[in-house]
Amino acid sequence: MSALRRHIHLEHDGKILLVDLEGNGPAIPRMGRYEGDGFSIRLPTPEEASKMGLKWETKRINKFRLGSEMNEVIVATPQIPWPEKWAWKDAVISDNQVDPVARESVYRTLHRVVSKVCVVNPEGMVLLAKVTRGFFTGCWTLPGGFVDYAEHPRKGAEREALEELGIKIKIPDHMGENGTRTEKKQDTIIRQEIFTPDGICWLSFTYKCEADIAAEEIVPKDDEIEEARWFTKEQALGIAVSTFDIEAIEKLL
Repeated sequence: MSALRRHIHLEHDGKILLVDLEGNGPAIPRMGRYEGDGFSIRLPTPEEASKMGLKWETKRINKFRLGSEMNEVIVATPQIPWPEKWAWKDAVISDNQVDPVARESVYRTLHRVVSKVCVVNPEGMVLLAKVTRGFFTGCWTLPGGFVDYAEHPRKGAEREALEELGIKIKIPDHMGENGTRTEKKQDTIIRQEIFTPDGICWLSFTYKCEADIAAEEIVPKDDEIEEARWFTKEQALGIAVSTFDIEAIEKLL
C-alpha cells in the first residue's frame, strides 16, 4: 500500500491555491483543457503553503482514496485578503492537467442539496415512507430526495412527494419565493452535515405541509417505496434514522 499523500485545500471566496509539480504557485488551470497523460497542476502540501508565508484556519480534514492512494486533505480558509491571482474554483474540474486529487477535493466541497417534506394530517400525525433503495434502504424516512438542477427546494419536495407517494401537496410560500405568495406561513428546517471522513457535505431543506390525505390516496412508487403510513410524533421519532428527519420531526410537529 502506498504512503498517505497530504495536501491542503486553501479556498477564499471562490479562489483556490494550486501549484505546479515543483510546488511553485499560484498555478492557473484552463477550463476544458485536455492534453496528454498525467497532470502538471496540483494542490500544495501544508509545508509548501507554509513556505509561502500563508497561515490558515482549518475547517476540517477529509480523507479519501483514489486508486491505490490514500489522500488526506486539509480544507482551510487562508488568513489573507481575497487572492485575486489564485485559480477560480470552477475552472479546476474540467482541466485534465489538474491532479485528480484537487478535482476530487473541489467536488467534495460542493453541497449535495436534498429537500424533504413533513406532511402532517389534521390529527397531527406525520407521513413516513419505508424506502427500498438509496442510503436508508429498509428504513422509514420523510418523503424527499435530491433537488434537481434549476429547481427550488420547495418545488423539489412537492415533486418528490408526488413521485414517491403519488400525492399532490402544496407547501406554503408566504414570501413568494416561487412566484405566488400564500397567506399561510411556512415552517422550514435547514440543516447542514458531513457524516463521514471523506467530506461529502449535505444541505437539507425540510418543509412542513398540512394535508388531509386518506390512506387509499397514497400510492407508493414500486421500485423505491415499500409502504407509507401515518405515525404519531412519538412513533415517528422511535423509528426515524436520518439526523435530518429526526430534527425536523422534533421541531416541526
